Amino acid sequence: MATSKSVLFVCLGNICRSPIGEAVFRKLATDEGVVSDWLIDSGATSDWNTGSSPDARGLACLRKHGIETDHRARQVTQDDFQTYDFILCMDDSNLSDLNKKASKVKNSKAKIELLGSYDPQTQLIIKDPYYGSEQDFETVYEQCVRCCTAFLEANS
Repeated sequence: MATSKSVLFVCLGNICRSPIGEAVFRKLATDEGVVSDWLIDSGATSDWNTGSSPDARGLACLRKHGIETDHRARQVTQDDFQTYDFILCMDDSNLSDLNKKASKVKNSKAKIELLGSYDPQTQLIIKDPYYGSEQDFETVYEQCVRCCTAFLEANS
């Protein structure tokens, strides 16, 4: 069966927040038995880390919660705006960058939103944990679980 829905998670470098969001959403969709309905990926607004694995602290955090990912960082392409129904990003800077890129794409169908707009605890911004501690990655994980759960419920 072909996928009927699609979501792309985006942050600045695609090694911390967006791969966590992608992995969390994939796990939730798998647990709900709807993963085959979804095309799920993540990407970066920058090209800094293209081809890199997610940050080791992020991988350790996911592993602690029983989630594995083999994602490699990539930059968001023009095609993504025509491929994905939803592009969910982490902060205002990502949102601004994505809206700028989308404005240059003919037939952009993607709904570009802050992932945090789905947070029942109304934490709109998911802060970059790169320069932070392992606890900051745990906070990102917890936010992603809340937001992805609400997003999946709203779109299933």
